[in-house]
Amino acid sequence: MPARLRPAAAEDVAAALSRRASSNADQADLRLLTKHFLALLEQRAPGRSVEVRVPPYAAVQVIPGVRHTRGTPPAVIETDAETWIALATGELTWGEAETLPAVSASGQRADLTPWLPLI
Repeated sequence: MPARLRPAAAEDVAAALSRRASSNADQADLRLLTKHFLALLEQRAPGRSVEVRVPPYAAVQVIPGVRHTRGTPPAVIETDAETWIALATGELTWGEAETLPAVSASGQRADLTPWLPLI
């Protein structure tokens, strides 16, 4: 059974966001922020009808609805870490993100508007 994601410590998130704002973020900061915000999304939108993937860091199943158990989920959202962090922090809206090549969203429930931003 995979380990559940957990939100990071507030001071670690603040430090990573600060480094990111000054363009000094490294892969460890991106990993920490990606997993932190996916964990927050998992808490805010519990469910199993949409899989949100941020390779290579993590993926979560969220949003109430039909439970997914095997194979490809009926709704999938995939993006890169920078775009995910921008969505989670409110730097980017879901509507704006959907127009970017970095975001792939398929399925009826593949809309994160009600749950974003996460901070």
